Amino acid sequence: MSYTTTTTTSLHSCFLLFCLLSALSCVSMFSGIETGDLEKRDDLFPQILRDEAVARLYELGKVSDGKGYLERTFLSPASMRAIILIRKWMEDAGLRTWVDQMGNVHGRVDGANANAEALLIGSHMDTVVDAGMFDGSLGIVSAISALKAMHFNGKLEKLKRPVEVIAFSDEEGVRFQTTFLGSGAIAGILPGTTLEISDKRDVMIKDFLKENSIDITEESLLKLKYDPKSVWGYVEVHIEQGPVLEQVGFPLGVVKGIAGQTRLKVTVRGSQGHAGTVPMSMRQDPMAAAAEQIVVLESLCYIYRGHSSN
Repeated sequence: MSYTTTTTTSLHSCFLLFCLLSALSCVSMFSGIETGDLEKRDDLFPQILRDEAVARLYELGKVSDGKGYLERTFLSPASMRAIILIRKWMEDAGLRTWVDQMGNVHGRVDGANANAEALLIGSHMDTVVDAGMFDGSLGIVSAISALKAMHFNGKLEKLKRPVEVIAFSDEEGVRFQTTFLGSGAIAGILPGTTLEISDKRDVMIKDFLKENSIDITEESLLKLKYDPKSVWGYVEVHIEQGPVLEQVGFPLGVVKGIAGQTRLKVTVRGSQGHAGTVPMSMRQDPMAAAAEQIVVLESLCYIYRGHSSN
């Protein structure tokens, strides 16, 4: 058992080092600092980009509302603890931090030109019930660690454009059954009526935010939108949550497209009849018809061969 644990941790460390190096490369390439410009310190990459990052991921993975499993929904008690923790890590990386009115945590460095278009990096800090600890957290920790490596080398203030790390408060939509509250506010795609959405206990989003000492109105929600002209681009490191990279033997991949969701409710109606006296030729069994539809739908998905996951 100890061998398995050690091996798994080692594999995680190697994979995460790849991810963190890719985040560092993204920040460097898009912000005007070459990775070769970073001072060669023997302890830099192992300590900041591997050991500390892995420790932080495991620490964040323990911030949960559930016992024995990970559950950290939108602005739950565990989420509020995660906000404090993430903000502390951002400040440790030399970033100026704040929490907006949708609970997103921001960490920003202006670099050499505060008025230039900013590079945004990040992911979501909320989880589903019984979640994996790398989902979302990897993108946040890798971004912070990449910038800390630059801070450690005195290169952070020399970046040619601002870089901002964002830990989005809600992606999963577990509590209010509406996804992307955090990033939706930043993108400016949330209508003011979003604040009136209620959970299963009839608590509205605006009231829930107020319970967490966040006052928000329709007007202030709209003001959270980032001007597209102020944003140079967005990068997110994320686990694949699938088997393809492992199958082809690649530690990393670049996303060219993601699965979209369309949910339909289909009703199949039939006729009731006696199981022993209605001939097969006269039956209208909705279960059999539904089963046939499922098989046809499944076969249609195979038209798109390769690694699609329809």
